[in-house]
Amino acid sequence: MESETRTEIIEATNRALCEHGYADLTMQRIATESSMTTAAIHYHFDTKEELLNAFLDDLIERFERKLCCEASDPRERLNEFLDAVFTPSDPTTDDFSVAIMELKAQAPYHDPFRERFLDLDEVMRGVVAEIVEDGIETGYFEETDPDEVARLVTTILNGAHARTVALGEPSDETRQVLEHTIEPHLGWTPGSEVIA
Repeated sequence: MESETRTEIIEATNRALCEHGYADLTMQRIATESSMTTAAIHYHFDTKEELLNAFLDDLIERFERKLCCEASDPRERLNEFLDAVFTPSDPTTDDFSVAIMELKAQAPYHDPFRERFLDLDEVMRGVVAEIVEDGIETGYFEETDPDEVARLVTTILNGAHARTVALGEPSDETRQVLEHTIEPHLGWTPGSEVIA
């Protein structure tokens, strides 16, 4: 499939999912958001589930790129990680967060969705564990279990997503809770001044 065609379909899926939600998402609504017909979309994706799997794969790839950080200081990398997960791509809309929550709610019933969210969780846990390991090695963080901290961080992030979407809690409040929670594990407060 041509890269431009795939990108157009994925972007149209994003718009349609945000506007109509998972329950009312149809191939026709995706086609309406693109310059393609439903037949053209079906040529590339047999089913809506197959298209949503591709959408989630794309989401994970974009999120991994967003998490890339050039900084060598693990404190700075941790701050940039938290900035990436707590700063929405488009702060004017919360429709995307709602759409992702709807897809997460389908994960118990659709193994491919569950696998995509497990992949996303693995990416986040891997990034955090690596940052913590580097912080311990360089003496910036206290001795702790990097995998345990990574699991704690991703669990709080998943809870933060639910609290933001379902309860309207501002994400900056949840970020503060996360920072206070991991401070005793690291011996350092995320967001505090990074001294090189």
